[in-house]
Amino acid sequence: MSYFRSVKLWILLVLLILTAAIAWLSIHEMRTSKYQARYFSRIASQLSYKLADGVSPSIRFPTAGPYDERLGYTRIAEFTDLLKSHGFVVTQQARMSPALLNLKLPPIYPEKDQAGLDLRDRNQQMLYSDRSPERVYANFEAIPKLLTDTLLFIEDRELLDTRYPMRNPAVNWSRLGLAVADQAVHVFDSSHDAPGASTLVTQIEKYRHSPDGRTSSAHEKLLQMKSASIRAYLNGQNNIDSRRRAVRAYLNTVPLTAKAGYGEINGLGDGMWAWYGRDFADVNAQLNSRERGAEQRMAKTYKQALSLMISQRRPSYFLRKGAPALMQMTDNHLRLLRAAGIISPALLDAALPIKLELNQGQVAEADTSFVSRKAVNSLRGELSGLLHVPRLYDLDRMDLSVKSTLDGEAQQLVTAMLHQVQSTAGAQAAGLYGHNMLSAGDDPGRLSFSFTLFERVRDANLLRVQTDNLNQPFDINSGARLNLGSTAKLRTLITYLDIIARLHASHGGQSRDELLQLAPDRHDALSAWTFAYLAAHPGCSLADILEAAMLRTYSGNPSERFFTGGGLQQFTNFDPEENGRMLTVREGFKHSVNLVFVRLMRDIVRFYEFNSQGSDIQPLAQGISPDITADPEASITSADAVRQAALSRFADKEGREFLNRFYNKYKGKTGQEAAQVLIDGARARPRHLSLLFRSLEPRADFNQFASFMREQLAAPPGESSLQALYEQFGIDKYSLTDRGYLIGIHPLELWLVAFLQHNPDATRAQIMEASRDQRQEVYGWLFNTRNKRTQESRIHQMLELDAFVEIAANWRHMGYPFDNLTPSYATALGASGDRPSSLAQLMGIIVNKGMLLPGRKLQNLQFARGTPYETRFAPAPAKAERVLPEEVAQIVRRSLIDVVQAGTGVRLKNGFTQKEGEGIEMGGKTGTGDQRFVSYAANGRLIESRSVNRSATFVFLIGERFFGTVTAYVHEPYAADYAFTSALTVQLLKSMIPALQPLVAGSADGQIP
Repeated sequence: MSYFRSVKLWILLVLLILTAAIAWLSIHEMRTSKYQARYFSRIASQLSYKLADGVSPSIRFPTAGPYDERLGYTRIAEFTDLLKSHGFVVTQQARMSPALLNLKLPPIYPEKDQAGLDLRDRNQQMLYSDRSPERVYANFEAIPKLLTDTLLFIEDRELLDTRYPMRNPAVNWSRLGLAVADQAVHVFDSSHDAPGASTLVTQIEKYRHSPDGRTSSAHEKLLQMKSASIRAYLNGQNNIDSRRRAVRAYLNTVPLTAKAGYGEINGLGDGMWAWYGRDFADVNAQLNSRERGAEQRMAKTYKQALSLMISQRRPSYFLRKGAPALMQMTDNHLRLLRAAGIISPALLDAALPIKLELNQGQVAEADTSFVSRKAVNSLRGELSGLLHVPRLYDLDRMDLSVKSTLDGEAQQLVTAMLHQVQSTAGAQAAGLYGHNMLSAGDDPGRLSFSFTLFERVRDANLLRVQTDNLNQPFDINSGARLNLGSTAKLRTLITYLDIIARLHASHGGQSRDELLQLAPDRHDALSAWTFAYLAAHPGCSLADILEAAMLRTYSGNPSERFFTGGGLQQFTNFDPEENGRMLTVREGFKHSVNLVFVRLMRDIVRFYEFNSQGSDIQPLAQGISPDITADPEASITSADAVRQAALSRFADKEGREFLNRFYNKYKGKTGQEAAQVLIDGARARPRHLSLLFRSLEPRADFNQFASFMREQLAAPPGESSLQALYEQFGIDKYSLTDRGYLIGIHPLELWLVAFLQHNPDATRAQIMEASRDQRQEVYGWLFNTRNKRTQESRIHQMLELDAFVEIAANWRHMGYPFDNLTPSYATALGASGDRPSSLAQLMGIIVNKGMLLPGRKLQNLQFARGTPYETRFAPAPAKAERVLPEEVAQIVRRSLIDVVQAGTGVRLKNGFTQKEGEGIEMGGKTGTGDQRFVSYAANGRLIESRSVNRSATFVFLIGERFFGTVTAYVHEPYAADYAFTSALTVQLLKSMIPALQPLVAGSADGQIP
């Protein structure tokens, strides 16, 4: 043997040894993943995060993936901006380690199988919790062994092989090799099946974090494998426990498509309930059974579970149209499982004949009482608005924990009481039968009761209780516009005192001579009285003049008729004994005397009529008259000009109101569609249709006109008659007003539809600008000097309307929920309606000494707890706004206390006590509303008076911190059967005292400012 040949043999030998070593090491690595375990566990050990105060300087949120989207993780940055805009600040946020922050994969951490919305009360007691999925295995040991073995046989048979505790579960080398080979063959033979090489852990990565839960490319598959590999070693190189958790995670969260009425179905537990109607506990009990003959009992359950495991490959197909194919595949798998020894022959024989039927209908939800969840739904609605998550379904599935301001114990007790008083026995126990309350035979079950309670704490009004017994989604407290009767007297009183305060601020520093030179109109009683008082009491304080204002007197006489709201109205007192008395404002408020407040409202209206800024008709309000000693003709001309300006403004305002109404009617319709509405509503007579067509299409020729008439009339006139109609009703033959009158519609509606024929895209503003002359034209009759009385009436209406615009602005500044008030003195008695929640806000201003504090239902929000995305929010300190002088608030507060001490709320006197037994001062205002539908004949005879709804309200304060409302309400057709007053709600609140006493007497959540 030559030297070189010997060297070659040695080299060959070494290469063979090296090849063998590499092969052995590769096989060993494939089996044990020893080096992978070192590599990936080292990466995993650097992936950490912790919660710290304030905003994280750098944080990375996921951008896609069904799991991250469903739990809200992809939107936390957006939620942060939204919450900041509503006065929240980030108090704590997770800090990611540099390795986790820079990882080119979705952040890897121990993920949750189950999450959802938690709502807690002020004491961290759970109010509401929604979990998705709902039915899960708490740990690996809870999974029936038969299910685990079946899953591993189908998806990943080597996953839990304990011989190799460091094995990487993200790679199954045999399946990967087979998949690569199949893919190579598929390149040349497209009919060759090329299944993937996904392991169970990579499948979890796919349906959780890949865009749309799909593997869109080889690159995406590699990302899934890398992410799953790192996740497998989060707890070190030995990953047996990690692999067991993967089995649990898969069974808990595997997507099983969605169902109408329920939404996404994830996990075997929810799948068995949704697709087969099976109870999760019963399923597990059967599959865990070791009793003799258990196979017969568990066969159906096992076959159902097996079908769902198989369906995950194409759930949206197999669980719907592909159900027959799924059942065939299930039977085939049963045979394979028996051949592999996973199931017994007895179980196979019992399962094969069973015909499975998927429940394709909607999932039957448990009946939910809206009464018990009214406050929770209010909180969910608040969150929905804050986060711009319109569907409560999506909100409930977010990983979000919220601490509310509600007191869960008081909420539960009050809700139970409101439910109890719907029965006769419960109403009797609460003392709701009696004078001015329920009468014998009244059914309390037809009444809806609502209750709201706030507590002033630091810089906000915190909602403690909000509930009603209306078993519907509708919220009486904040959703209804109710006639709440004399509670409007509280708003009226505040407006009155606020006017006095403003006059004091403007003129309190003037001398007596300067005050005497002021000459308010004789009808402006409030200005006249204020100036006289200031002149008589120079240097008086605001508190002094307000106290004096409460002592001004008004008559309770109901015989006077008042011109208001466009006509003559007459008012009555609830208690006839008040009719002949002169009462102070304080007495009128304490005893809720209607005529006192009707006359007080008249004074308020007149104040605004004579003192509004910028009105172009104020000279009329100030009683302008010609000065014949100077230049009579000039004076008359000046007065007429002012009058004409006032009438023109009235016509313009009235016309705008009608046009707005008609614009809303035709909004979204084409010109032809709008015209058809008019045509369909017109009388099918030749004269009416002729005039209508000539108004809508003034430039149309005779042939077009004749064609239209023949289409509309079953028996159209002859040619000559049509020609006569065409000429008779030309656009120049009748004014707009006359055409509207003859057709039987409002002239401005006719004009608008005609305008839209040629301007279909006109905006509201363009319509208003184009109709300027027409709005004046249709009220031309009003400018006729022979209609002096009508003119005076319209001018008075205009002045009153303007005054109520000012009053409405004043009320809205203090929380009134609607844009407009009914322009009538009856507004002082509740004719304009109100909401219990808005009255509570008004009471909060009084309790807070004239300061408007924000109302608050949410104390903090916690997103993604225990994850690298965790972010916590709390309200930023709020800035209070002064809306009333403190002196006004104080005197109103004393007046409210008078109502309870000796007025209409006296039954609540000495109701609440402090811990030491000392009484807590209480005040409030009662209100009874009887909204009626009334119709009259042309001669003024009453045709119908129907009670639409009846309500009773008590808006109250308790001590220095608490305030709220309690309301009773009944609507037609039952409203006419009841005659209760606000005494009912006062008594109801009295019956609640034991339930509310611990809360009211307890300590507040901080120092009171």
